[in-house]
Amino acid sequence: MKLLVEKPQNIMRLYDESTGLWRFVKTDNAPSKSLEIIEKTLHRLGLSKNETKVYIYIARTGEHKASEISEALSLHRTETYRILRDLEKKGLISSVFEKPLRFIATPFEKALDILIETRKMKIDLLEKRKESLVDIWLSLPKSETVSTPKEVFQILEGEEQINLKADEILSNAEKEILVFASEQEIPNFYHSGLLDKLEKLSIQDDVNIQLLTNYSPKSCFFIKKMKLKKTKYSISNTNELPTFILTDDKQLLLLIRKNNGNNGKKRLAALWTNYDAFIKVLKTLFNELWDNEA
Repeated sequence: MKLLVEKPQNIMRLYDESTGLWRFVKTDNAPSKSLEIIEKTLHRLGLSKNETKVYIYIARTGEHKASEISEALSLHRTETYRILRDLEKKGLISSVFEKPLRFIATPFEKALDILIETRKMKIDLLEKRKESLVDIWLSLPKSETVSTPKEVFQILEGEEQINLKADEILSNAEKEILVFASEQEIPNFYHSGLLDKLEKLSIQDDVNIQLLTNYSPKSCFFIKKMKLKKTKYSISNTNELPTFILTDDKQLLLLIRKNNGNNGKKRLAALWTNYDAFIKVLKTLFNELWDNEA
């Protein structure tokens, strides 16, 4: 029976004519990772998966006919023409006036500028319409039911959504902010601006801020970069404790990283809640760790 073994993606088989033997060579997967970053960025800026594929293909390989693009990317010809029209409307490609039409890509740096400015314009328009939209909402007939505060949970996925939620609960804090930032998360806190947010809030005399992190060279590096005047912090040896933020005994944001399939990457998710019992348990744990390290 023949045993089938799946070949890893980063292994290439080459034939050596001088020896008459096949040899296996490990290829550099850095370009594929770079392309993955670019694809994710273009997707976040509003392009669909196939629009991203078509733009990148033209930008990297030069001028092409629609039929060539369709064949190279295994897309239906009708869909390819639709995508090309949409990309042209967005200013990301241009058509060369020949028969048949050929398409060229807008330089990548300029394409990014176009997508970013388009996103800004949409946000500006939405901000201008916000007040009128709120007025319309408030003018709707109200239901007779009386709403009472409830203890709820909310699952958030992706760094953008989690950072927005973290910024929101920090901004709404009035008396107390307790933060445990693990060694893995404290660099993300720094680069996302959340540590800067803590620095600004620490200037307010009426907000007590305590930051706790497990001891490591990485944690110490970022702690030293912070300029927290009135914020207490302590170094703890709790290596397995997930990152969380507690504010005013009212809100909790708990970060969770889970393995994402077999690609070795970890998916970032978070749990937000105002559930009183859950908040009390984590606050008790935080205080115990703080007192033991003080």
